[in-house]
Amino acid sequence: MNQRTDQVRPYVVGAYRFMVELDGMLVAGFSEVSGLSVETEVEEVAEGGLNQYVHRLPSRTKLLPLTLKRGMTLSNELWNWYFDVIEGKIVRKSGSIILYNERDQEFRRWNFYDAYPTKWTGPEMNATASEVAVEQIELTHNGFKML
Repeated sequence: MNQRTDQVRPYVVGAYRFMVELDGMLVAGFSEVSGLSVETEVEEVAEGGLNQYVHRLPSRTKLLPLTLKRGMTLSNELWNWYFDVIEGKIVRKSGSIILYNERDQEFRRWNFYDAYPTKWTGPEMNATASEVAVEQIELTHNGFKML
């Protein structure tokens, strides 16, 4: 028996079919999402008389900001949300990043909580280029769960 045909091939999905939802509202048009990252810091503790290794104990967990990029649209909703922060009015929103499979069925969801914008970046303009004008917003949040 051929061992290659007996093995089950793992199912993987592409990272290019996704939507972003903020407070239950689908926000279309994001071309890129990054920052789905969590890291637990490690504290090293040396034990007297034990020279073979150092104890490494879990410490704080760090979350990266989520970065959302999209082509500029007629809507100023992302800028307005960030401008509120500049004015001292913090409006926190929870949301989801939803990944779809090739049949447009929900494959995975990351729910993030209590996010607010901490950085907005406008498009880089170049008269000799033909790229889409892209805006970027960075969201600081209080964690996410993968469902």
